[in-house]
Amino acid sequence: MTDFTATRALFDIPEGLVYLDGNSLGPLPRAVPDRVAQAVTRQWGPHLIGGWNACGWMAQPRALGDRIGRLIGARPGHTVIGDTLSIKVFQALAAAVALNPGRKVILSDTGNFPTDLYMAEGLIKLLGPDYRLQLADPEALEDAITEETAVVLVTEVDYRTGRRHDMARLTATAHTRGALAIWDLAHSAGAFPVDVTGGNADFAVGCTYKYLNAGPGAPAFISVAARHADHAEPALAGWLGHDAPFAFEQGYRPGEGVARMRVGTPPVLQMAALDAALDVWEGVDMTALRARSLALADRFIAAVEAACPALTLATPRAHDQRGSQVSFRHPEGYAIMQALIARGVVGDFRAPDILRFGVTPLYIGEAEIDRAAEVLAEVMDGALWDQPEYRARKAVT
Repeated sequence: MTDFTATRALFDIPEGLVYLDGNSLGPLPRAVPDRVAQAVTRQWGPHLIGGWNACGWMAQPRALGDRIGRLIGARPGHTVIGDTLSIKVFQALAAAVALNPGRKVILSDTGNFPTDLYMAEGLIKLLGPDYRLQLADPEALEDAITEETAVVLVTEVDYRTGRRHDMARLTATAHTRGALAIWDLAHSAGAFPVDVTGGNADFAVGCTYKYLNAGPGAPAFISVAARHADHAEPALAGWLGHDAPFAFEQGYRPGEGVARMRVGTPPVLQMAALDAALDVWEGVDMTALRARSLALADRFIAAVEAACPALTLATPRAHDQRGSQVSFRHPEGYAIMQALIARGVVGDFRAPDILRFGVTPLYIGEAEIDRAAEVLAEVMDGALWDQPEYRARKAVT
């Protein structure tokens, strides 16, 4: 069994704050500041350029990739970290399209995160007018896969509603119809058990600053199925994806396996933070985490629906159809969320009308859930959100 009281003590969360926004940015693990300080004062400071060799910086992207790979069910040696999630989406898309010549359609759904769709649009502009992006309603995505589909690009958990796609089923349908499948795990990795190997995913990508708690700007990851690892073309052929980066050859030769998906210089200080953040997961049973997450989410849904009839649940009730967040709809969702934040309950808002609450058992328990529901009821009962300062939109919502 996982001791969630013990994992809660591993995080530095301001006293009295109910933090339900770990699905957007995870809180600070207590070990991170010292680990980053060590990277600065004991590695970069005394070793300077020698740190690349003496401190193992160059090997960290694959070592950290394997630590993440354990959480997403990837085979060892097939996950690497670096760059941003948008870059990794672009790489996976370009590689998948190249692996499926003759097909010209990238299929996604209308609930996908916009940046994934932007990456697809950008790639299509480079590939030419024969290629196109096709969008289907989330519920109709499986039926939309045809003999024209080159690749299906899916975010497993809808960033707005928390609706979860069935990875194994959707991937199996894609493969049966001759398409490849890319899974964006931004709202999955660290939220519940993921099995990209068992689900037969062709590519998986994700970020590390949400449920993995590695901090703002933390590097992304990409995982490539073994059957594609030595054939996938990364498109963004960075020097660290070269087979021999320090040979400084004029032409590009892809590295072995997933190493070819490396692009730019590893972010050493961010990797130090990620390394410390991943320590939190040592000994965490993902099945227990999932059970705890569902129980807490059910508790929150029941309390809010009993006390706040003006809010409409946007998250599926069925456990197998949702991730680890709870979303409600209201026309004044932004102002309501600002009123909550002002009272020490932190979630976030997604246009046009979604209030999002991340349920993260590593540091959230019944007391926090009950407090959040209580404050939300107070805000709704007294229309406390109806103030000019809560309506004024900030740059980040």
